[in-house]
Amino acid sequence: MMKKRVLAVLLAGVLGAAALTGCGGSDKDGASGSSGADSSSELKEIKVAASATPHAEILEEAKVLLEEEGYKLDVTVFNDYVQPNEVVESGDFDANYFQHIPYLDSFNDEKGTHLVNAGGIHYEPFGIYPGTKKSLDELKEGDTIAVPNDTTNEARALLLLQDNGVITLKEGAGLNATVNDIEENTKDIKIVELEAAQVSRVVDEVAFVVLNGNYALEAGYSVKSDAIAYEKSDSEAAKTYVNVIAVKEGNEDSEAVKALVSVLTSDDVKKFIDEKYDGAVIAFEE
Repeated sequence: MMKKRVLAVLLAGVLGAAALTGCGGSDKDGASGSSGADSSSELKEIKVAASATPHAEILEEAKVLLEEEGYKLDVTVFNDYVQPNEVVESGDFDANYFQHIPYLDSFNDEKGTHLVNAGGIHYEPFGIYPGTKKSLDELKEGDTIAVPNDTTNEARALLLLQDNGVITLKEGAGLNATVNDIEENTKDIKIVELEAAQVSRVVDEVAFVVLNGNYALEAGYSVKSDAIAYEKSDSEAAKTYVNVIAVKEGNEDSEAVKALVSVLTSDDVKKFIDEKYDGAVIAFEE
């Protein structure tokens, strides 16, 4: 049951869009393309399956940089979280970019696939955002806070509330925490569990909402200026739920995949992420 819940998790930052048709075939024989190619006909193709926001947008930013390394990046957007792994497992695509490691591991266990992490790119921090109240100091007895109800996101929300003194969780609850693991709740705060996409819609009805970066972005929030508090880059959640480039086992050391990860973790792409997403997406630092 837990595996099914985890496989249903929508990542901080894992949003879909209508699936687009893939372009062209992948050159599986050319893993080590020459850099500085003079024309597109000389470029080795890298096919990547991705979610629309922010993954495909970040990949689009990387295209020119990859061309300078001798690779043509072909990005196809999917609106589900099964096909992107299946097309990499089958060899139809070279890599995907849409998921965090817990989801990847659970998918492998559930489906018998052989996918591995080739490199962490970004994470989408959870934040506490104002509803009817603007500061956690204003919390009163019986106030309500809305959190996502799926396994991964609920745990991250509760850990963030704990880090900010709202509740205390049982020792060891960690990234599997649910409301049943709340040990101390001195103000008897009511934790309302909602489907992740619905949380931002109740801001006028609750004291605070806890959202991950992509849903905050959708709701028009700036993590940097609107969040009362958010996950830091050295937090357990940030390290665990970093979004990665996933490839079929054995391909993680190919020259093409190394070039892809290198470009996506470059200063140029990190700057793009910082400027475009205003804290809702943060480049991952090892």
